[in-house]
Amino acid sequence: MSRLARISAAVFLLAAQLCCAQTSQTIHHTKKQPKPEPTQQELFDYVRSQLLTMSASDGVNDNLEVSYDLATSVLSITRPDGKCNIFLANLDSNSALWEVFDPSDSFRTREQELRLTLASVNGKAARTCYDAKNQVDPSMAPNRARMLFSLAATKAVPDFTDRMDAAIKKLIALAGGTPAKDIF
Repeated sequence: MSRLARISAAVFLLAAQLCCAQTSQTIHHTKKQPKPEPTQQELFDYVRSQLLTMSASDGVNDNLEVSYDLATSVLSITRPDGKCNIFLANLDSNSALWEVFDPSDSFRTREQELRLTLASVNGKAARTCYDAKNQVDPSMAPNRARMLFSLAATKAVPDFTDRMDAAIKKLIALAGGTPAKDIF
């Protein structure tokens, strides 16, 4: 009986080793490669498409065109009343603030917008804005950059703010701005 028990134990151990070897090979072969990080151009393309497709359509706050200069890391947003050049290398991505903004005035009611505000790093300008005549608009504070989206349009897109937040923060970091980090 003990000889039968030893043979059974040996067969059991051999079977267990074969199963473990097969399982480790299977796990080794199914290991997924990490997804490559998006390039600066890919991130800009995403940000541009969101700024254009999720733009307000009130004739005042519309994003008419969005361009990016890879050499200078300047994001330009053109609206009916002028354009703003946003200096991504001067932005602190840890300052990102999303808020609902009502652009209505005493003459006209407009749809609410979702506004992303980013502050500049100390001592640097976040943006320079120009009026419709291409003159510098001194009424626009240079220490923060703002991007506007239609609130109604963004509500239809799941996780819009999370995705846009991640894309703009990665783009800022690649442009030489302050990378995002959890400080708390």
